Amino acid sequence: QVQLVESGGGLVQTGGSLRLSCAASGSILSINTMGWYRQAPGKQRELVASITSGKSTNYADSVKGRFTISRDNAKNTVYLQMNSLKPEDTAVYYCNADLKLSLLPIVRNYWGQGTQVTVSS
Repeated sequence: QVQLVESGGGLVQTGGSLRLSCAASGSILSINTMGWYRQAPGKQRELVASITSGKSTNYADSVKGRFTISRDNAKNTVYLQMNSLKPEDTAVYYCNADLKLSLLPIVRNYWGQGTQVTVSS
């Protein structure tokens, strides 16, 4: 069974840092783009950052210069280093990945269960 498991969320003060991790497990042949999304109460889910298998990155304007996405292809894991956190970063953060599970040219999109990040003022 394929799953994405996140860890690293929690409560931090304004200006603090957190590091999120997301490990993909199961019968995975390869992983294309991996990313982090977030959803604050009453708001739509939004892309925070993404990284391709070749490690090209993309960031939301609101987190540029503060967050860094990285991945370890050998461990099927993506990370999100979050620095200079602000109260507006408070949200549930979700891991997302495009997974190839077989030799067929089919890529499926998976979501993690989410991890809460709360930034106090």
